[in-house]
Amino acid sequence: MNQVPVIRLNNGTLMPRLGFGVFQIPDSEAEQAVGTALEAGYRSIDTAAAYGNERGTGKAIAAAGVPRGELFVTTKLWNGRSRTWRRDDVLRAFDGSLAKLGLEQIDLYLIHWPRPMRDDFLTIWKTFEEIAADGRARAVGVSNFRPADLERLGGESALVPAVNQIELHPLFPQAGLRALHGRLGIATEAWSPLGQGKELLTLPAVAETAAKHGRSAAQVVLRWHLQLGNIVIPKSVTPSRIRENLDVFGFELDAADLAALDALATGPSAGRIGPDPAVFDV
Repeated sequence: MNQVPVIRLNNGTLMPRLGFGVFQIPDSEAEQAVGTALEAGYRSIDTAAAYGNERGTGKAIAAAGVPRGELFVTTKLWNGRSRTWRRDDVLRAFDGSLAKLGLEQIDLYLIHWPRPMRDDFLTIWKTFEEIAADGRARAVGVSNFRPADLERLGGESALVPAVNQIELHPLFPQAGLRALHGRLGIATEAWSPLGQGKELLTLPAVAETAAKHGRSAAQVVLRWHLQLGNIVIPKSVTPSRIRENLDVFGFELDAADLAALDALATGPSAGRIGPDPAVFDV
């Protein structure tokens, strides 16, 4: 089994630096996919209420027989549905996620989107403070928060998010936001770490680096993330790829490899793939 390194979050909680993501995996397929990942050696699973697969994820966790203390489970508040969220809404949503997952505690609970036009993430965060203080989540954090959102949180709360999960890959490396995370003590977690596949993984710089190391393009990109210090959560429903994405600890990229991948951020394919948090309203 691969030994996945851990990062110590700002409240002391240990989190694996590579996990299994289940975005866009239907609930009917989640049990099998997560079960395959756990069998392969993953111990961190990332889901969300918005993905609609917490129940299937929970079934896989229950069936795997892995001691709960060895698992790290992340889910996210679906703070959408075109309305402003209040404290009771957040607590109900958290209880719903616990019930679907079949757990008594979440390891990491995230606000899925800042939705600045709704002006409610401060209220949501205050409720997250309660959830963390009660021990029902070992750590709390945010997802898709911009520097302005983090600064606003910091002005209103002494609780610094443990993690900010953001779109991040060689075509959109978010260097400025990562630097801010470093100053604030927030861990950077990358969603879509492979840039949603095809285009990034077929670029010459990635293909040539993969050939040099005798690795797949996906393994090379995941290695780039790890050497930058990011937490990554690749997803797949293909058993061979699930295993392959975990096998990234037996080689290292050299300075020339890293420079070649870093240069993609200024290439013709560079840019954001997912929604812009400044305007996205779930």
